[in-house]
Amino acid sequence: MAHYAKLGINSKVIGVEVVADADCQNADGIEDEEVGRQFMERIHSWPLWKKTSYNTANGQHNAGGTPLRGNYAGIGMTYDEDNDIFISAKPYASWILDVPTANWKSPIGDAPALSEEETLTHRYEWNESTGAWDKTAR
Repeated sequence: MAHYAKLGINSKVIGVEVVADADCQNADGIEDEEVGRQFMERIHSWPLWKKTSYNTANGQHNAGGTPLRGNYAGIGMTYDEDNDIFISAKPYASWILDVPTANWKSPIGDAPALSEEETLTHRYEWNESTGAWDKTAR
């Protein structure tokens, strides 16, 4: 089975549909994204579709295959045409898109590590006004 994301205004994902493999194959019986897109357009009378992979997240394929478009598309995500990836909403104005993982990252990197004991009582939260990670109690 193949999955196709229905794109709306500003490339927002407004739906995800499952398509039978047979409906995505060309005349030679080979899966072809354009054949699947045309099938979806014909069935739904909607022109904007992009194939997405249920097995892709954070720029990785969970079964060791080739990742497709960074992440499996979900409603509310955006298709980034320049990078050919699906991305979630930008969480903070200062965050930067990390294209290889198809995720947003803080401008100073990941939050500091907590000790195993600290993870029970604390966590780090991004503080946009200071541009730093704040350690807070759970």
